[in-house]
Amino acid sequence: MAKILVGTCSWTDPSLVSSGWYPPGARDPEGRLRHYADRFPVVEVDATYYGLPSTRNSRLWAERTPRGFTFDVKAFAPLTGHAVRAGALPADLRPAGPAQRRLACADLPPGVTDELWERFTGALRPLREAGRLGSVLLQFPPWLRPGPEAHAHLAACRERAPALPLAVEFRHPAWLVPDELPRTLGVLRAHRMALVAVDTARTVPGGLPPTDDVTHPGLAVVRFHGRSEAWGTGSKEDRFRHRYTVAELAPWTERIRRLARRAAEVHVLFNNCCADAAVSAAATMRHLLAEAVALPGGPAT
Repeated sequence: MAKILVGTCSWTDPSLVSSGWYPPGARDPEGRLRHYADRFPVVEVDATYYGLPSTRNSRLWAERTPRGFTFDVKAFAPLTGHAVRAGALPADLRPAGPAQRRLACADLPPGVTDELWERFTGALRPLREAGRLGSVLLQFPPWLRPGPEAHAHLAACRERAPALPLAVEFRHPAWLVPDELPRTLGVLRAHRMALVAVDTARTVPGGLPPTDDVTHPGLAVVRFHGRSEAWGTGSKEDRFRHRYTVAELAPWTERIRRLARRAAEVHVLFNNCCADAAVSAAATMRHLLAEAVALPGGPAT
């Protein structure tokens, strides 16, 4: 049976910090990370979607967590086709104009995307060298539909990051419909990318079906986004505001165990990051799985 690592998609979310989950002695960045890593064995770094990571932070993350703790890192927005705030780009790569304006990938000067990939992968080197990098999440936008152009984009991501453990989350449901799913799985296997299974509300436009397909023998990833009816609309808080119940999580335990029989490691991550909802759901999932699977990472409280 594979290792099953359960955690959340952030340890720095402001609503978690203000929720009281962190004790008074763990309110600075180092204390929060150490407190989190004492309770869960994996975390996703969400801040790297909004700005490039730094070599210094990667080194500090590795130094401040115990041996075996794992970081999944979300790819910087323009690497997956999302618009980016101009001010989030490195100063030497930033086109002239207001820092707050949004830039589509087509607005970036020639060569900038390649350079961003170089800097992104270079900044993760301390995590890789420490054996702490679990995966790099490529979360593609909902307008990326399956087809030759999208398949070429996947191939280009692999070419730019040949050594990184890439995991792919699609936001357009057409990738996962029965007629398209075999082709999707084949493309991901060809590029050595792990398919990310998701849990969302199924009754809203863009809701995604649950899957338990494995496309990389080393890794499978499940991300729980909550079941808000505002999925795909409204503010971030509206989209992800949800507290999972045992009844909602229990059906996933068998899917996760099936993934664990076919992949060497399974990461189960909660993205319903409003107050302490994600850490609470992660703790519940660990308890649900613990009867059948020995989970690493110490107590989840």
